[in-house]
Amino acid sequence: MKKVLFLMAFIFAINLNAQTNWKLDPVHAKMTFTVTHMTISEVDGVFRDFDAAITASKEDFSDAVFEVTAELTTVTTNNEKRDADLQSEGMFDTAKHPKLTFKSTGIEKLEGNKFKLTGDLTIKGVTKTVSLDLTLLGMRENPRSKKMRAGFKVGGIIDRTDFGVGKMPAMMVGNDVELRASGEFVKQ
Repeated sequence: MKKVLFLMAFIFAINLNAQTNWKLDPVHAKMTFTVTHMTISEVDGVFRDFDAAITASKEDFSDAVFEVTAELTTVTTNNEKRDADLQSEGMFDTAKHPKLTFKSTGIEKLEGNKFKLTGDLTIKGVTKTVSLDLTLLGMRENPRSKKMRAGFKVGGIIDRTDFGVGKMPAMMVGNDVELRASGEFVKQ
């Protein structure tokens, strides 16, 4: 009897610490950035090829780890000349550094469905710790697949010069770049 109770307690302890994996549904996701031009307008960019995953053991995601990769070679700003310039050595230098990566190192649950997400962002071979605002938009079972889904949005501002992206003065292209992403994740 003692062996059975021990085994049940062991299985229960494993289940308490079990990690749940969530995979991004790319059809229901987007990742963008905005930067100012000549301090009078904004230029938007879209990452066409990116992926993300979440690992968490708590249902409220208060211990979640987020990992994101984006192919910088697929960035579009709706202007071919500017898009080609973004690939150059002075900007993203995609010949040497084709990917942007982010891995969270901490998450702080604020009130309600809001979190502060901290992690390491790598662009152009430079890694910096950044803090982002994260919102859990909701959770729902997909009526077709019967799989649970969770929706998130995240955003924050980084300084492009911290990552060696572009040498133009802030008067021409702003130093602050607003990053935004949203998407649905499918429980695996």
